[in-house]
Amino acid sequence: MTKKLKSDIGLAVLRILPSAFLLSHGIPKLQKLLNGDFQFADPIGIGSTPSLFLAVIGEFICPILVIIGFKTRWASLPVVITMAVAAFIVHGSDPFGKKELALLYLMSFALIILLGPGRYSIDKK
Repeated sequence: MTKKLKSDIGLAVLRILPSAFLLSHGIPKLQKLLNGDFQFADPIGIGSTPSLFLAVIGEFICPILVIIGFKTRWASLPVVITMAVAAFIVHGSDPFGKKELALLYLMSFALIILLGPGRYSIDKK
């Protein structure tokens, strides 16, 4: 295997796996939204319904775009913002173990922004 091929496979894995794992958090929020249950935390003071809507974008819609590699860097940005809010505001006073998952997602999607989607994506960069 060439170095370029390994790099492209690595970028695909970095893109697809964290996005697929994040969907396990986004799908319940999407179902909540579709069922009309707008009860949700309001960590940044914009209201519970807009907060839920933004969480669905950051944890469901954008990870799907990242999985297929469409507008990957732009789609990763809402995820990074959502995970920063989760880690530093929602779980800000919690112990490290509570905010660790949000920080791992934040780091993964920040790396995707920096490195790009790779060859195995719709963006193909």
